[in-house]
Amino acid sequence: MLRGLDIRDMLIIDRLELAFQPGLNVLTGETGAGKSILLDSLGFVLGWRGRAELVRQGAEQGEVTAWFDLPVDHPARAILKDAGLEVEDELILRRINTREGRKTAWVNDRRVSGEVLRALSETLVELHGQHDDRGLLNPRGHRQMLDAFAGVQAELTATQAAWRALSAAGKALASAEAKIAETRAEEDYLRHAVTELDALDPEAGEEATLDAQRRLMQAAEKIRADIAKAHDALSLQGAEGLINDASRWLQGAADKAEGQLDGPLAAIEAMMLSLDDAQRGIETCLEALSFDPFALEQAEERLFAIRGLARKHDVLPDDLRGFADDLRARLAVLDGSGADIKLLSDQLKTAQADYDTAAGELRAARQSAAGRLDRAMAAELAPLKMERAVFVTAMSDADPGPDGIDAVAFTVATNPGAPTGPINKIASGGELSRFLLALKVCLTQESDGLTLIFDEIDRGVGGATADAVGRRLAELARGGQVLVVTHSPQVAALGGSHWRVEKHQNDAETLSTVVALDPAARIDEIARMLSGDTVTQAAREAAKALIKA
Repeated sequence: MLRGLDIRDMLIIDRLELAFQPGLNVLTGETGAGKSILLDSLGFVLGWRGRAELVRQGAEQGEVTAWFDLPVDHPARAILKDAGLEVEDELILRRINTREGRKTAWVNDRRVSGEVLRALSETLVELHGQHDDRGLLNPRGHRQMLDAFAGVQAELTATQAAWRALSAAGKALASAEAKIAETRAEEDYLRHAVTELDALDPEAGEEATLDAQRRLMQAAEKIRADIAKAHDALSLQGAEGLINDASRWLQGAADKAEGQLDGPLAAIEAMMLSLDDAQRGIETCLEALSFDPFALEQAEERLFAIRGLARKHDVLPDDLRGFADDLRARLAVLDGSGADIKLLSDQLKTAQADYDTAAGELRAARQSAAGRLDRAMAAELAPLKMERAVFVTAMSDADPGPDGIDAVAFTVATNPGAPTGPINKIASGGELSRFLLALKVCLTQESDGLTLIFDEIDRGVGGATADAVGRRLAELARGGQVLVVTHSPQVAALGGSHWRVEKHQNDAETLSTVVALDPAARIDEIARMLSGDTVTQAAREAAKALIKA
């Protein structure tokens, strides 16, 4: 319940504090006095989106504070707990707006975001403005209104989940079919390419190895002749034979040389060992350089084949094996596509069946709720002097979607026997207001602890009809809290608490204020609403009669 509202430097309000009461709270005043500013200020502290420029001319910032009583089971307590805020029996919201447009909000003196304020506002206040009937006239919002009345959140959530699953299954099947179609279009190419690659069977690094072998074999013919000459020069016919002769001649003379040849003989022996190592190394090299000329041809053919396939498929030679694996995988998808498509088709059928079941259960719940809403509306319209009117919630098939398979439209007939039709084509302005009031009563009857605000809901009606609207508002406020902005004296007379919004002007500025009316002032205000600027005694007597009625 909204207990109070403190407004500072907002639009044409410099300082205003209001203490609201349980029951029906009435705000009246001349057109343009500033009644809408009160609602704008309340919407601001609740985080609602509204006017961009709210700060009073000349002020640095505007500030609004609202405080509420929270019963033990109030849903706002859960939001406070989820936001990590302390939960108390009194909830204080405060929000400021600087002249530069920067907004800051607090809940019980803790900084919070606008998102937290808006979440709290949904459990605290519900505003029905003077143009709310636009929603009533728009059939696109009727299904949502019916769902709110029906309390089908569980069925709606299940249907939305089933729709997401159905959409995902449909997309998966379509994607698989598209991939298969794309692969099948190049099937001949894939099979030829895989056959060609498998026949060659290239290895990673093979291209570099073959290139090195080819270059070595190409160079072998040029260097082998020189190496062979060197081998001959070191053989028995060359250096080895001469050294052997020298060693033999020295050994024959050593006995008579008194040890003078021991050193040279040792050196010659070491030389022979090194010479033997050189000969073996040269022989190994000659063996390596010995090759079959056909081997060079084979190496070149394979090297050129690997490089040719790499250019053909625009990959590196070392990536050919991986590329072949990728092509084989694409062919495997194509070859196994029948089983995959069947599996995905079965999954789509299952998802469709699940959606049909969920949408059917949602439709059944809506149909049941439609009948209850029609009966509830009939009960609400009678006290509003529309007992002969008929309200029908019409349901028809709609294209399947996340919210089910139903189209919902509110239709009315204002005279017995007349066919029902769209509200905006059947009902007059005053009738629209009463249909809206009745519908709002039906939709909010389970909203315990919610402060209801009606902004000129009684426009377009007068006399006994306005009195009926006022009585329904008073009944709705019994045990709760309703704030109503009204120009109707019949509605104002039924208020439990009454405020008058006034605008004062001087040469420097225009200010709006709100005055709580005592019984005498209340009579004068209702008399003004009855008679205009000149309040007569007869008007006062009529006002007294309205209040006592």
